[in-house]
Amino acid sequence: MSETAAQISTGPTAEAAIVAALGARPVVLVGMMGAGKSTVGRRLAARLRLPFLDADIEIEAAHAGMTIPEIFAEHGEPYFRDGEVRVIARLLDSGPSVLATGGGAVMREETRQRIHDKAVSIWLRADADVILRRVKRRADRPLLQTEDPAATIGRLIDLRHPVYQLADITIASRDVPHEKIVDECITALYDRLCGGASVAGDTLDQT
Repeated sequence: MSETAAQISTGPTAEAAIVAALGARPVVLVGMMGAGKSTVGRRLAARLRLPFLDADIEIEAAHAGMTIPEIFAEHGEPYFRDGEVRVIARLLDSGPSVLATGGGAVMREETRQRIHDKAVSIWLRADADVILRRVKRRADRPLLQTEDPAATIGRLIDLRHPVYQLADITIASRDVPHEKIVDECITALYDRLCGGASVAGDTLDQT
């Protein structure tokens, strides 16, 4: 057996190395609505064998099961954002996990700073046409309940992208199999946290 083959068979997997390097830090997914944070997040968590947490679901649970649109309608966006800050702060302190955040979460400076200090962040970057195609038939996006959702998405992108790009890692979210996006997240996490050593590179090629 060659040395490389022996490394692959006996060395740590990239996923295990990532988890070891994370320590108590979560991986936090940021990006626009429809970028795939929940879908990719669940699969990434399964690959890393970590819990998956969805900030929106946790916010709904904290409001006795009210949906996000109901919270917006009854209390308004500022109230929702205040609750979002508190929920994300709690989740960031709950140990290693994969955490999907709402599209506007990192627009709050305090949340952005907490993520910077306590987590490794991944921006799932999706183009406007991809976002619109994915979300236009859904009624659970309060910010898109406008006469011109495409224009609203454009304004949100202009506002948010300069903040999203502060994330540690950027991955293009596009119409490819979800596992390809997850593979790219794994590779990028390994490169950032573990230096992209050859043993993990070899192991990644086998997955």
